[in-house]
Amino acid sequence: MARNAIIPIFIPHLGCPNDCVFCDQRSISGQVAAPSPADVAAAIETGLARLAARKTRPEAAFYGGSFTAIALEAQEAYLAAAEPFLRTGALASIRVSTRPDAIDASVLARLARFGVRTIELGAQSMDDTVLRASRRGHTAADTLRAAKLVRAAGFSLVLQMMVGLPGDSADGAVATAEALADLNPDGVRIYPTVVLAGTALEALWRSGRYEPLTPDAAAEICARLIAVFSAREIPILRVGLNESELLASKAVAGAYHPALGELCYARWYLHRMRAILAKMPDAAAVSVRVSGSRASVAAGHKRANLRALQSEFPNLRMIRIEPVLSAPDAIEIAQIDAPR
Repeated sequence: MARNAIIPIFIPHLGCPNDCVFCDQRSISGQVAAPSPADVAAAIETGLARLAARKTRPEAAFYGGSFTAIALEAQEAYLAAAEPFLRTGALASIRVSTRPDAIDASVLARLARFGVRTIELGAQSMDDTVLRASRRGHTAADTLRAAKLVRAAGFSLVLQMMVGLPGDSADGAVATAEALADLNPDGVRIYPTVVLAGTALEALWRSGRYEPLTPDAAAEICARLIAVFSAREIPILRVGLNESELLASKAVAGAYHPALGELCYARWYLHRMRAILAKMPDAAAVSVRVSGSRASVAAGHKRANLRALQSEFPNLRMIRIEPVLSAPDAIEIAQIDAPR
């Protein structure tokens, strides 16, 4: 899927029929109040000005609520506020984020009329026990049905999943990733669970009824999920929540780290390098070739990955990172002359 620049418009909690145990969209998005249609138009104008130098036609994206579950008049007012920018060609399209149980044929027809081209579904898990414990209010079957409808109607499909929800496990998260990959989405987002102050999940944690993931544990699980989607060539649009001052002030436990995505990808690279080096037990010096944009991630924070590998492989005296590959997720390891 082509990665258009995005102008995000947050509609925190709008359309949500219940409060999921983990959710505080105002903290997650950094926006307290829902926008008016005039606010939407102003946000698009500001975004277009900010992106003007990129010479690209971005998408306007409605995030933070369940767009297709809000009142019909509000939906249409928001979409109408974006419509003039579509007519002039300033915007390429619109995307919306919503719940799987808020999708049907009439909803999709209306979205298409207003220029929506991408629909993001908050699946979160494909385990109904986890969904019930998280008070999601929908089932895995709802996600399957909605994804098929979105695909059949010709929209681009993005699926969102969470890691570390109540009742979830590492193997359960991998099973969810595999089930989502089977739906052949155009992209996925992975959100390890952060415990936010004031949520039901905080109460569960403080009462001892929920054990949150640490950032390290989340990185280990997410490395496995990245491997699932990478093997199927499904783009991962994001790992971890967007960092903001409000989010940092509200995170009380769980997989919160300002660079969580990099931690997850670094762990994925560590696994990949370990697997390749296991087939090169006598290597004393190697060159690890990766994309230029991923060199520091592959090396790990303060070169932690390289130190870990040298500890695991006693013969290995030198590992050199070479940022020479073009594909972002490619990796090659070649033996080189060992230092004297």
